[in-house]
Amino acid sequence: MNYLGSSLIISLMANQTVVCTYRVRADAEPDFLELLDRHWRTLHELGFVTDEPSLVLRELADQPTYVEIFTWVEGGFEQAHEHPAVLAIWEPMEPLLEDRDGLPKWDFPHYERIALGT
Repeated sequence: MNYLGSSLIISLMANQTVVCTYRVRADAEPDFLELLDRHWRTLHELGFVTDEPSLVLRELADQPTYVEIFTWVEGGFEQAHEHPAVLAIWEPMEPLLEDRDGLPKWDFPHYERIALGT
């Protein structure tokens, strides 16, 4: 949780889309999937993300890497970092992940949607 909390200094999170990348230890994939299955649903039930369901992808490689994409509502990011139900998912996720190929065990760049050609 220290990496997550200290590496994300983000303001004005309204309607910003996050692309979560999780580098999962091979022996921990089943446990990780149980947590990931609850992740967006919990965020949504608490009102922290938009109604659009998350998109979850698994990289086609031997070492499991997952990407989860969803959009925060205004204030959702900040509230999620203090909510016990969310922390009960994030904290047990961390030991299931590993740094790999010079990349951190997880990262969370945020994006804003833009319209092209309109």
